[in-house]
Amino acid sequence: MEEETLTLTALLKAAAAAHPSRRAIAVHGKIDLTHANLDALVDAAAARLHAAGVRPGQTVALCFPNTVELVITFLAVIRARAVAAPLNPAYTQEEFEFYLSDSEARLLVTNAEGNAAAQAAAGKLGLVHAATTTLVSPAGPLHLAGLPSQENGAAAEHENGMSVKNEASDVALFLHTSGTTSRPKGVPLTQRNLAASVQNIRAAYRFAETDATVVTLPLFHVHGLMCALLSSLASGAAVTLPAGGRFSASTFWADMRAAGATWYTAVPTIHQIILDRHGSKPEPEGYPSLRFVRSCSASLAPVILERLEAAFGAPVLEAYAMTEASHMMTSNPLPEDGARKPGSVGRPAGKMELAVLDEQGREVAAGSPGEVCVRGANVTAGYKGNPAANAEAFAYGWFHTGDIGVRDAEDGFVRLVGRIKELVNRGGEKISPIEVDSVLLSHPDVAQAVAFGVPDEKYGEEIHCAVIPRDGVSMGEEEVVAFCRRNLAAFKVPKKVYIADDLPKTATGKIQRRIVSQHFFVPPAAAATKA
Repeated sequence: MEEETLTLTALLKAAAAAHPSRRAIAVHGKIDLTHANLDALVDAAAARLHAAGVRPGQTVALCFPNTVELVITFLAVIRARAVAAPLNPAYTQEEFEFYLSDSEARLLVTNAEGNAAAQAAAGKLGLVHAATTTLVSPAGPLHLAGLPSQENGAAAEHENGMSVKNEASDVALFLHTSGTTSRPKGVPLTQRNLAASVQNIRAAYRFAETDATVVTLPLFHVHGLMCALLSSLASGAAVTLPAGGRFSASTFWADMRAAGATWYTAVPTIHQIILDRHGSKPEPEGYPSLRFVRSCSASLAPVILERLEAAFGAPVLEAYAMTEASHMMTSNPLPEDGARKPGSVGRPAGKMELAVLDEQGREVAAGSPGEVCVRGANVTAGYKGNPAANAEAFAYGWFHTGDIGVRDAEDGFVRLVGRIKELVNRGGEKISPIEVDSVLLSHPDVAQAVAFGVPDEKYGEEIHCAVIPRDGVSMGEEEVVAFCRRNLAAFKVPKKVYIADDLPKTATGKIQRRIVSQHFFVPPAAAATKA
């Protein structure tokens, strides 16, 4: 099929036809679906949505933990040519009101247990709420209770539900940016965007029907959704969802062994949790033989990469992704495709184009820093209803990521320096928090660490950091500072170290420097007021 007309639905249908009896989705001890089972369940649910009046282009908000019911409903919404908007179940009512309004949702679907805050927000906005039943048999059906009845509904299901044809230009997924520096922006992604991204991911990691993984990330986030779930399904491969509906370090390796897993993907925070458990409580049954481990959504310190490879005997491939690019933009290669570079996010994936540009949109020389910019069929056409943001983000014919990076001359690998708005300007000296993170994490007694900028009267900005010591280790600020002085230029050494038991994280496990700064740093004026 031509790239311009390729759809995610077509990829999934082709995989189901080629591998009907292979496992698609499993929750161990609860349910096991083949690709043929999943395809039939999705078609039936799509027909039910269509019969209830859901029409092409209308947004359906989804609020679920990571369950089989979410996967079926998500794919059914897309197959009915509607727009799926998966939402974080932990949002407050006020947050749900914003996201439901901004996406212009017409319908909220939850699991059978429901979600009080989401339902209250939907009620306030006048939206219909429907709930799925719990799927108990691979044969189905998955019922959707609460959907409005249409006249001749059964006939509509039979005659129209399965005849709806997905188009490459259909908006299929509506997500929001994580809002690191501003209010979250709405990102519409089309069937073509999603299909192109899946193809890039499949090509980078050579996925086949023999692959299997366990989902560690929430499916309302593009990382887990695109890489772990959809790229696997489009390859005829298998995906296991944790029985508790979310990542659990205590069951992860048991799930991986039961799934016959060949790889997994996670954010650095989860990798560190997995490593910490390995250090304190190694798996008595050992670890499965993995083709690779993937890390994405935040910078992975080289020392953590080395520890992962040593612990689990698999190559660790760091990748680089954004919601606006339907997830992946670059990745380190598999061993058979070339050497990987710790500290680098690799090369452009698949058919992605990448350039490092200066402020005038000119490409900088290899080895020189500039803004990382991309373009390709997986990149959104623009933010929803935000012409000012679009003008800035799509200047000079490229999507501007907001990240400062350097591309090496030998093989085009990209190394990220930091977010443009997160670089710390200390009296004119620019400090990359990522570099400071790497040094902190190389200390043998540090489990987690993050550096961040704070306002400073003398220098304009100063660098601080928060550190979590390893279990059973006592560590003081002086020890951390002394270590940094041995490994960093004097101006990069954190002025203040916060020893902590925990770090504030987003729902997807990402550590955002702005949030960490707000959590730990008390401006002098505020401190004086409290005193």
